[in-house]
Amino acid sequence: MSDERFEAALEGLERGPSASADEGGPRGEPADAADHPSVAALRAAFPDAILHHTVAAGDEHVVYVSAEQVHLVLAWLKEDAAQQYDLLVDLTAVDYGGGRPLEVVYQLWSIEHRRALRLKVTLPLDTLEVDSVVDLWHAADWLEREVFDMFGIHFGGHPDLRRILMPEKYAEGHPLRKDFPLRGRFSRAEQTRRALAMAVEDYYTLEELSIAEDDAAPVPLEEDVGEAAPAGGRQPAPGRTPGGPNQPQDWSIGTSGSAAGGAPAPEGVKE
Repeated sequence: MSDERFEAALEGLERGPSASADEGGPRGEPADAADHPSVAALRAAFPDAILHHTVAAGDEHVVYVSAEQVHLVLAWLKEDAAQQYDLLVDLTAVDYGGGRPLEVVYQLWSIEHRRALRLKVTLPLDTLEVDSVVDLWHAADWLEREVFDMFGIHFGGHPDLRRILMPEKYAEGHPLRKDFPLRGRFSRAEQTRRALAMAVEDYYTLEELSIAEDDAAPVPLEEDVGEAAPAGGRQPAPGRTPGGPNQPQDWSIGTSGSAAGGAPAPEGVKE
């Protein structure tokens, strides 16, 4: 790659994508709906919702669905007796960069009929929102939160849509977007400063903090232990008594270079 193209690529990473009317990523050649029973049934039941059908990697059928009707289509795929896609294997997103729309991907599996189907929804950059499917598959709960966190896609009707990997007050954006700088938007010093300035409440909800407080073990008193408690006020772990073979109290270096007590040196090694 020439220096000019390399510099242009770096500028594109910093500038990020702009709005575009492109269709998103490559969709592949149209496939025959008759090759997959669910695709043929979908085209008959939702002729206006099915935008494209293709086959990837030889046998993986992919159906593009309109964002407005994706929840209706997914509900039908789960509940219809001839479909029964009762397992949501994965829910993720793809950003192809260059100002193109993002894609939400639903990977389904029917345990009853032993067949797979992948659905995709294309979302323009200025309308990154689609209906939640948590009411259909509870497994979508954390998966949608991850897509929201990493890509900035909102899921309407989600019961608890908040970040799941990054702190709630993370201010650098969405790390899996193509417009996200490789080193983040802030300097290393600023990232460190912000991380150290965050309170515990910035990482956990009040409910999670209350659970941690309820489960916290009481600090034992000396009279409860029978002798002086170790540093930090914690009791030794079960089966590990103070001064016992598994938990020596003194880890200073002995005469032979081992722990306190001077364990014998290996054969052939002079002390």
